[in-house]
Amino acid sequence: MNKLLIIDDENSICSSLKFVFEDDYDVYTATNIFEVKKCIEKINFDLVLLDLKFGDIDGIDILNMIKNIQNKAVVIIMTAYGTIESSIKAIKTGAYDYISKPLDLEKLKVLLKKALENKILNDRIRYLEEEIENIYGKNGIIGKSKVMKDIFHLIDKIKDIDVNILIEGSSGTGKELIARAIHFRGIRKCGRFEVINCGAIPANLIESELFGYEKGAFTGANQRRKGRFELAHEGTIFLDEIGELDINLQVKLLRAIQEKEIFPLGAESSKKIDVRIISATNKELKEEVKKGKFREDLYFRLNVVSIKLPDLKDRKEDIPLLIEHFIKKYAKKIGKKIKGVTRDVLEILENYDYPGNIRELENIIERAIALTDNEYIDTVDLPVDLIKQCRVYDYFNNFNIIPVKIGQKLENIEKEVILRTLRAMENNKKKTAEVLGISERSLRYKLKKYNEYN
Repeated sequence: MNKLLIIDDENSICSSLKFVFEDDYDVYTATNIFEVKKCIEKINFDLVLLDLKFGDIDGIDILNMIKNIQNKAVVIIMTAYGTIESSIKAIKTGAYDYISKPLDLEKLKVLLKKALENKILNDRIRYLEEEIENIYGKNGIIGKSKVMKDIFHLIDKIKDIDVNILIEGSSGTGKELIARAIHFRGIRKCGRFEVINCGAIPANLIESELFGYEKGAFTGANQRRKGRFELAHEGTIFLDEIGELDINLQVKLLRAIQEKEIFPLGAESSKKIDVRIISATNKELKEEVKKGKFREDLYFRLNVVSIKLPDLKDRKEDIPLLIEHFIKKYAKKIGKKIKGVTRDVLEILENYDYPGNIRELENIIERAIALTDNEYIDTVDLPVDLIKQCRVYDYFNNFNIIPVKIGQKLENIEKEVILRTLRAMENNKKKTAEVLGISERSLRYKLKKYNEYN
């Protein structure tokens, strides 16, 4: 039930209003400044009814105090006839609305209902803005390394400047995430963010995707369709893998950038567009220009500001933060309570080169969370290929310690020893049995029991 605070120095008014509204709200009353302070410091209120004439205290001062402590509370002023000017001042200070005394209870009920609806709507908008900031804002990009701090600084410098941006980096380094951060933190955040992968759409279809088409432009064009540029008007278009764009279509893209207008297929006239263009590539576009595969004039138009994203192997100090981020993400998604990774796992992950970059690390953590039965991800939860490729990994020198807790079941300890030794022996059952000093038949029986291997 929503909480309502009634502030009036007359006990009779507080009691009467509480009786009227107690079926619809959780009602509290305050008749002096001490009660007011106690209420607003201990309880979060949705609505506040405040008498503008509160004894010798100016109601505006109480309003300021409420807003300083609970800025999300919606305050409605109760005012006597002749103090309308003060009520307007109160609204400018932060009150939602005012109602004159003597009170019209039906009118007050409607006003409270509207005020509550307004608060719920504002709370939703605030929540969505916070979610957008968390997902797409700078804080959604994980990193404390110098190179990432430099990128954060660059994002802040360019987010409100209408220049075209080229993001360069290997696959899996987070190019789209950077593009989204620039858009959703900048002046165009209220516009649309349109994404098109230039390498994933056939050359004969991408023109209509970019610029749209008119009804009857070709067989099957039964109605007019807006292209991504038109959809992104007053927003941002993200051209991913721009290096894959057909050389003939590059001419039309160049014209759209220079003239700030597009020609939909089948259209007789152009359409003006106001779009910020952010491009991304995993290729060296300068080399593509030299090879004649990418237009030099288009390259310079797109590359007003360049952001170069490093491979994960070149920002190893960010790996623990990324691991923590992905554990929180996938533990919640999968429904497991995972506290972290063991020291052995951290050392392995910090010394791996990640040809698939951040996307590969994310997949490793998601897989490990899905497989593990423990609170901490251990080496047994990692892919065998990753362990084999890790240069520092050596079971018999660096990772020969298995933590054992007092009171832990012996069968669980035995299982852990067997499975980790099997990993060390690269799944060779004969060698594993020899190392453990048991028969291969006994090993196969135990593995079948664990339902880990056939």
